[in-house]
Amino acid sequence: MIRAVESEPHVSAPVLAAYSYCEAVTAGQARNFAYGIRLLPTPKRRAMSALYAFSRRVDDIGDGALADDVKITRLQDTRALLGRIREGTVEDDDTDPVAVALTHAARSFPIPLGGLDELIDGVLMDVRGETYETWEDLKVYCRCVAGAIGRLSLGVFGTEAGARGAERAAEYADTLGLALQLTNILRDVREDAEGGRTYLPADDLAKFGCSAGFHGPTPPEGSDFAGLVHYEVRRARALFAEGYRLLPLLDRRSGACVAAMAGIYRRLLDRIEREPEAVLRGRVSLPGREKAYVAVRGLSGLDARHVTRRTVRRRV
Repeated sequence: MIRAVESEPHVSAPVLAAYSYCEAVTAGQARNFAYGIRLLPTPKRRAMSALYAFSRRVDDIGDGALADDVKITRLQDTRALLGRIREGTVEDDDTDPVAVALTHAARSFPIPLGGLDELIDGVLMDVRGETYETWEDLKVYCRCVAGAIGRLSLGVFGTEAGARGAERAAEYADTLGLALQLTNILRDVREDAEGGRTYLPADDLAKFGCSAGFHGPTPPEGSDFAGLVHYEVRRARALFAEGYRLLPLLDRRSGACVAAMAGIYRRLLDRIEREPEAVLRGRVSLPGREKAYVAVRGLSGLDARHVTRRTVRRRV
C-alpha cells in the first residue's frame, strides 16, 4: 500500500510563494492537467503543480530552439538540480521557486523522484533524434516521458487503506501514462513532423503505407492513414482499459483528478477516431465546457465505479 500525506504542518512564506509560482505555471501552460488537479485538496494540488513545473522545465529544454549540445548541457544541469532536491539541500529561500516547491513536496509525500531522471532520459532521446522501429521500442520512450509521470503522481495520490490490488497501483499508473502519451502522439503527428520528429513505430507506418511521413494537411498518397490511426487508437484504448484499474485504488478526490485528466484524453481519442485526417490539419482539442463535464463526471466517481463493477464481473 502506498500512503500519501493528507495534511501538512505550517508552510513557510517562501515555500508558499514557490508553490504559487508553480501553480501559475500549471494554470498557464497545462490546461488539461490543470482541470484535473483542481479537484485535489490543497497539499496534493500544490505538490502536483511542483511536479508539473519541474517537468515543464525539462520539456521546454527539449522543445526549445537551442543547439543540441546546449540542450544536453541544460538537461545535465537540471539533473544536478534534481540531485540537490533529492538530497534535501535546497533551502526555502533559494532563488529557484520550482526547486523550493518540489523539495517541500518531496518531504511531504513519498514521491519517487527517480521518475524525473527518467523524464530527462526521455527528453535526451528527443534531442538525439531517436526513432522507433516497433511499439516495444516506443514503449521505452513513453515510459520515460509519461509512465514515469504516472508513477510520480501516484506518490502524491497514495492508495486507499485496504484497497484490493494496491500492489499493482504503480503498474496501472505507468500504463495510464502510456495511454495518454500515445494519444498525444496521434494528436500531434503533423506538428511533430514539422519539427522533424516521428514517434509512431516505423513498422506500423510501413504497414499502412505511411513511411513517407506527414508533411501537409493530407495523408501520403496511396496510404491508409485512417487505418493507421484506428490501429493506434485500438492500442491506446487497451492501455486506457488497463490503466483505469488504478481508479478504485485511490481516494475519491485523487480518483476524480485521474479520471478527469484521463477522461479528457479519452474524448480526444474519440474525436481522432471519428475524423483521423483532422490531426493533419491542426491540433484536435476539447472545448472548456466539455472538459468541465469530464471533471464533474470524475468527481462523481462514475468512472471508478464502472471500473470496479467491470473488475468484479471478471472475477465472478
